[in-house]
Amino acid sequence: MITRTRASTLTLTLTLAALFAGAAPAADGVPLLKDLTSVIMLLGMPCGQVVSARRQSDTDHIASCSNGERYRVYVNGAGRVVAQKQ
Repeated sequence: MITRTRASTLTLTLTLAALFAGAAPAADGVPLLKDLTSVIMLLGMPCGQVVSARRQSDTDHIASCSNGERYRVYVNGAGRVVAQKQ
C-alpha cells in the first residue's frame, strides 16, 4: 500500500526527472515553467504560476512567479529538490 507521503515523494521525483532530464530546446519553453510551478507547489511554497525562469545550471533555476515571489529551485548535495525564496 502506498502512503500519501510516499505518493507525494514519487510524484515529486517523477516531476523532477522530467524537469532535469529534458532536451535542451525544451528547457526554455512552457514545459519547464509548468514543471517548476509543480515543484514549487509540491514543496508548499506560494507562487501561483511560474511566469519566467533563468537557468543557472542543469539542476539549478531561478523561477519568477505570478505573485511576485522568486525562488531558486535546485537539487542539493543530498539529491533533494529545494525551493529557496530569493
